[in-house]
Amino acid sequence: MGHNHDHTHGANKKILILSFIIITSYMVVEAIGGYLTNSLALLSDAGHMLSDSISLAIALLAFTFGEKAASYSKTYGYKRFEILAAVLNGVTLILIALFIFYEAIERFANPPEVATTGMLIISTIGLLVNILVAWIMMRGSDTKDNLNMRGAYLHVLSDMLGSVGAIVAALLIMFFGWGWADPLASVIVAALVLRSGYYVTKAAIHVLMEGTPSNVDVQEIIQTIVQTNGVHSIHDLHIWTITSGANALSCHAVVEDQLKIADSENILREIEHNLEHKGIKHVTIQLETVAHKHDNSILCTIKNEQSHHHHHHH
Repeated sequence: MGHNHDHTHGANKKILILSFIIITSYMVVEAIGGYLTNSLALLSDAGHMLSDSISLAIALLAFTFGEKAASYSKTYGYKRFEILAAVLNGVTLILIALFIFYEAIERFANPPEVATTGMLIISTIGLLVNILVAWIMMRGSDTKDNLNMRGAYLHVLSDMLGSVGAIVAALLIMFFGWGWADPLASVIVAALVLRSGYYVTKAAIHVLMEGTPSNVDVQEIIQTIVQTNGVHSIHDLHIWTITSGANALSCHAVVEDQLKIADSENILREIEHNLEHKGIKHVTIQLETVAHKHDNSILCTIKNEQSHHHHHHH
């Protein structure tokens, strides 16, 4: 398991570095181009690419940081860093989108002159650059499961649409003289940027709130544990994400009080084995006997301090 993970990790990293270099250099070209040709569609696409290169840089940093070992002060190491980075990236995207909307409103009222030939050439090259990067990512890295890679990949895909928008706008202005096509294309791009910003932020905040991983079915997990031979019931169940792809679980399980240590060891081994197949790699289970005082609810109920004091009779 681990070996495979490390391999994709290395591949992911190389591909990120490559994509980052290509995208960042093109972003600069596009921003200058947008400024010179006076095209908001190009500028918004460049803004989109900026968010892209930020997200690639963050993903890179996260991979680099994520490799730092766990320590006493951070027992999970820096694995959460990529989640924090994702929040930052999502918020950046939302701000860029709002800025483009704001700029576009003015342009609809009085569309300025746009140098269409330049706009067409730059946006076409932009499309090719995006296709190239998307292809590199598709082919060589883990865009399906790693939140980080997935984010970066989705960015590049929506970037593509941005370039398409700019190409179409340039053609419409050239053939029909529709000046509003430029701000319209930029608004469409901004909507895409806003959407991806919203989703990235939402997914990352879910992880920070210790939300249950989206690919885990709680009901099924409860069944798996309770069906194990020797387990009466469970309570205090938590399932959370440490960083994308690393899920953890903790719970209390009630067992017979006659069990030998060796027997309970077997129960734990079986549970761990079954849960690993369900995508949970880090399992902590506290075994208790029926006599042990515990809550009846499966999920943890953390009481407020005030009420807590009354229950403590030693």
